[in-house]
Amino acid sequence: MNKSIAIMLLSGLLLLSGGCSVVRLGYNHGASLAWWWLDSYVDFDRNQKPQVKQAIQDWFDWHRDAQLPVYVDWLSDVRSRIDGPLTSEQVCRWSEELQEMLAPAFDHGAQLGAPIALRLGEAQWKHLEKRYAKSNDKLRSEYLQSDPEDRLDAAVKRTIKRVENLYGDINKSQRALIISGLQVSPFDPEAWLIERQRRQQSTLSVLRRIAAESVPAATAAVELRQLIEHTHRSDDADYRSYQLRLSEHICSFIAHLHNNTTEAQREHAHDKLKKWENDLRVLSGSHQRTAKHFRIAAD
Repeated sequence: MNKSIAIMLLSGLLLLSGGCSVVRLGYNHGASLAWWWLDSYVDFDRNQKPQVKQAIQDWFDWHRDAQLPVYVDWLSDVRSRIDGPLTSEQVCRWSEELQEMLAPAFDHGAQLGAPIALRLGEAQWKHLEKRYAKSNDKLRSEYLQSDPEDRLDAAVKRTIKRVENLYGDINKSQRALIISGLQVSPFDPEAWLIERQRRQQSTLSVLRRIAAESVPAATAAVELRQLIEHTHRSDDADYRSYQLRLSEHICSFIAHLHNNTTEAQREHAHDKLKKWENDLRVLSGSHQRTAKHFRIAAD
């Protein structure tokens, strides 16, 4: 019921390594994975369970038909352009296109999630608050190491893993380029955590308010959409300015790194995008639904 769900289901798809069967398997079991993830945050009761599972399945049925073909076209366009050099402006355009492309999925999720959000109670809000705290502790351990060298080393390892997933193995000069880029990055994990906690408290406040006021589902959907929007474009002016600076740096960093890749690495990226594109094309063309693998009724 927030943007993290869609990020896990959509953006996470593109971070999968390995063969095409992994992507197809992950998406075909996406409804079950989404239920497990969402229930770990909210702890739905037996009466809510069937409605939540049905909403998740409805989202996936809609998403397969309405959205996957759009992703295929976008991947095809990106793939056709990565054989040559890139500019920072091009990378930023792709980022903007991606946000626009994902927006309908978030919007549909808010629509389906609104009736569920209105049925949550105090015990579930407290469970969500504890789950938020747990996820924040994990973020601290992964991004907020007390030693600056340890923090940089962790960032380098994360970045190299993501780069090699697309381009294959990198060389020493590319590793040095990554390190130098991270050293001058405006990324501020402390500010990120503070903003994250602020949005979490805002989410809890909105959920409590719409339930207490018994607002119509349509009104609740509007509230959820606004929470999602503020995840991408913060309603805090200072943090929004920081988001823009960071985005510009990332676009420049990606373009510079790409322009320092070898022909073999670009071929690797081309082939990886082609595999993802083919996977999504197969999934979008399939009439088989995952409902048979995903029991709607509560145990």
